[in-house]
Amino acid sequence: MRLFTPLRPDPRAVLAAANPAMKLGAAGVLMAVLFVSVDVVTAGVVLTGVVGAIRLSGLPPWTLLRRTWPILLTALSVGILNTVLAEPKGGPQLVLGPLSVSTQAAISGIGLGLRLVAIASSGVLALASTDPTRLADSLIAQLHVPPRFAVGALAAARLLPVMAVEWQVLSLARRARGVAGRGPVSFLRIFFGKLLALLIGAVRRATRLAAAMEARGFGSRPCRTSAREERVTRHDWLLLAGATLLGLAAMGISLAAGTWRFLFG
Repeated sequence: MRLFTPLRPDPRAVLAAANPAMKLGAAGVLMAVLFVSVDVVTAGVVLTGVVGAIRLSGLPPWTLLRRTWPILLTALSVGILNTVLAEPKGGPQLVLGPLSVSTQAAISGIGLGLRLVAIASSGVLALASTDPTRLADSLIAQLHVPPRFAVGALAAARLLPVMAVEWQVLSLARRARGVAGRGPVSFLRIFFGKLLALLIGAVRRATRLAAAMEARGFGSRPCRTSAREERVTRHDWLLLAGATLLGLAAMGISLAAGTWRFLFG
């Protein structure tokens, strides 16, 4: 069993070199489009654009897929459940073994699953290609976030890989002691036991980190300087414009195809 290693994008890649605040803005634009549009075409076009942007992130596609497979599994489960459990609607019926679902319900379920994948992929791609230190600097410089919040976000991002390693260590320790669950009840009991141990360790680590920051005088002065300055360049504005154009193009294609549906419509 290999221990968890954090993703390290190529710093020369287009998305990795972009301003973190502008990347979050681009992801936010795509998420907003996906939130207000509940049709399969809009979600499919946006997801196609996000998948195409993986090559610009500096991250190996297969490595990213191995790390994000739970998102795909969740979206698939939600799409299947919404298709099977949806209220009967008019139109042609699809017979899937013992089940009979309407075509409209199947399209709605597929659209919901694609929306979930596209929304999650946009956020994952923006965060996975961002260095946490640059993210904190950009939050302070561009979004004028209070330093306490920005450095807290930096500490949380830095500790995520540590928590992932601890989760694997907890699994290995239980395996070494012969604690192996058989059946769903035993699996859930062991899972929640590991989750509780991870939570206790995270609280203790956060307490020590807060005490160390207070001991170093962090936050004792009303103003604070930054050692590194994040700037917004022309390429960052092009990234935001590209995300906006992708969202508008997805909605335009959906309108032209006659499939666009507003969330509150």
